Amino acid sequence: MQKFPVFNQIGIVPRWTIFIFDLAIAAIAFVFAYGLFHSFNIQAYAQSRFAVELIYCLGITSFSFLVFKLYSGIVRYTSAVDSIRILSTLLFNVIILFGIKLIMIASNVPTLIPVNVIIVYSLFAFTGLTTYRTLIKIFFQYNKTKASDKKNVVVYGAGDLGIAVKRTFDHDLKSNKYIVAYLDDDDTKIDKYIDGIKIFSSKDLGGLINRLAIDELIFASHRISTEKKNQVIDICLEQKINVLTLPPVSEIINGTVSPTQITKVKIEDLLERAPIKLNNGTLSEQLRGKRILVTGAAGSIGSEIAKQLGYFEPQLIILCDQAESPLHNLHLDLQERFKGQAYQAFIADVKNEGRMRTLFETFKPQYVYHAAAYKHVPMMENHPIEGVRTNVLGTFTLANFAIEFDVSKFVFVSTDKAVNPTNVMGATKRIAEMYVQSLNNSLTTSRPNAKTRFITTRFGNVLGSNGSVIPRFREQIEKGGPLTVTHPEITRYFMTIPEACQLVIEAGCMGNGGEIFVFDMGKSVKIVDLAEKMIKLSGFIPYQDIDIKFTGLRPGEKLYEELLNDLENTLPTHHQKIMIAKVRENSLSLVSEQLNRLFETAKADNNVEVVRQMKAIVPEFKSQNSIYEQLDDSIPSKTNE
Repeated sequence: MQKFPVFNQIGIVPRWTIFIFDLAIAAIAFVFAYGLFHSFNIQAYAQSRFAVELIYCLGITSFSFLVFKLYSGIVRYTSAVDSIRILSTLLFNVIILFGIKLIMIASNVPTLIPVNVIIVYSLFAFTGLTTYRTLIKIFFQYNKTKASDKKNVVVYGAGDLGIAVKRTFDHDLKSNKYIVAYLDDDDTKIDKYIDGIKIFSSKDLGGLINRLAIDELIFASHRISTEKKNQVIDICLEQKINVLTLPPVSEIINGTVSPTQITKVKIEDLLERAPIKLNNGTLSEQLRGKRILVTGAAGSIGSEIAKQLGYFEPQLIILCDQAESPLHNLHLDLQERFKGQAYQAFIADVKNEGRMRTLFETFKPQYVYHAAAYKHVPMMENHPIEGVRTNVLGTFTLANFAIEFDVSKFVFVSTDKAVNPTNVMGATKRIAEMYVQSLNNSLTTSRPNAKTRFITTRFGNVLGSNGSVIPRFREQIEKGGPLTVTHPEITRYFMTIPEACQLVIEAGCMGNGGEIFVFDMGKSVKIVDLAEKMIKLSGFIPYQDIDIKFTGLRPGEKLYEELLNDLENTLPTHHQKIMIAKVRENSLSLVSEQLNRLFETAKADNNVEVVRQMKAIVPEFKSQNSIYEQLDDSIPSKTNE
């Protein structure tokens, strides 16, 4: 069985062929105009005058066709633009014919072609040229709809993008997609038509699926709310309708959509929230002309922070990371994206005190965004000493240098796993929080003239970050499954990387020092529901085409993430998505003493003793599904916050 109708496999005909066709239509138009002028008297065609006027008219018309390159269009893709070109060509042709006629009259030379014939000829020629092009276009579209594997498509969005989608498929010889309807939420568009395609209300989607035998839905609008998009997608997935979407408007050049740009909806699209509105004036005022250090710059959060900082025109952005290749690639990308911005890549490990001193002595940063950390829960559960060295000692080292070198603001990127930690990773982050907060509080009381202020930001999982659940699910789907979920009831908060980094920058600028900022993470998402929806979006049936297996909670893993400790409460800020967590203050002398003991313990290379010391520092740290649970009974039960 042929995949495409034979007529749709016809190649683009040469330009000279189109030119001859157009000239033939013009000749026919002149014959009818001439006949109409002579009341279709057959004798009029037998006169030599007819042949002279025909040759003269076609000669002038050929010149007009050549000037406007009427032959350069592809007939099967005829559009309103081509009609305008035809009209312009014929108007130009009329002007030449009338101009020559006036000159001949002024010169007392017998004129050719009566005025009435010129006018009627132009009307007939316009009608003929547009009609034959339209008929050929309809012919090819008709053959396309008769393809055995054609897919009926409904486009959500009857605007410019929706029209661009239709024209993309009309112009794609190999496409088997046929637009059967538009959907829109604008009541003024309902029941109207675009290129013969009716616009329906989005509320009619359920009934249209069976009525029009819809196979696919394409979102051709970026103004649809995430909630509405989720509702539409749920309906489509229930009916096994494939759902596609377009790239951001910035990636669509001159309103033209490429077939390769129309891709399947990603789960990230469904978890996104309304765009964040930042006080860019205040941010620019604080960050413009400053030297800014970003640690962990090659990571998911660090790289996005570095990108967003480029919009505020700092004097220099120092990109610090120990991963050579990712750091190199980031440096090249940022230099290409922000050509006027100065960047400096600096390869170093944040726990290396000597390298950090060199960094601060060389560049003297005024702002520090500390995103460098080990973050994988199971890995840190197996390597607690490395977690302490990077997450705690690294933060300790950077914070001390920040004071020594008069950094204005030190923004520490923490995690929701620091709240009532059940794993080593979360505990290391909580200990680091305690140190920077106690350091800030000590500075404000004992050294009021000290310049440095420390700010902490907490948020949950970010979509698409390195090692996050979504890329892992995507890889498992590509391999045919199964998808592995640790527990049927496990839930997580999700936030997009750009949104998280926007809030980090905003919180850093609004902070006066000592705050722990908590972000509004929205609603928690059940991971098994996420897995099922990702399978459906990929065109498969959960538990049939691709299975989901439950592997059991990993060491240190929680069922539910928390953003606030039970003893904490929050205060609002001027930004509705940023709150200040009220936490119990800690004495710097006590925290410093505990950290020194922790660092000494880490030197002994004994994981159990390191975790024991961590639990002494953070009494609410209760291990779950971990070999360190046995230590909890030996630690006095007291509250540290």
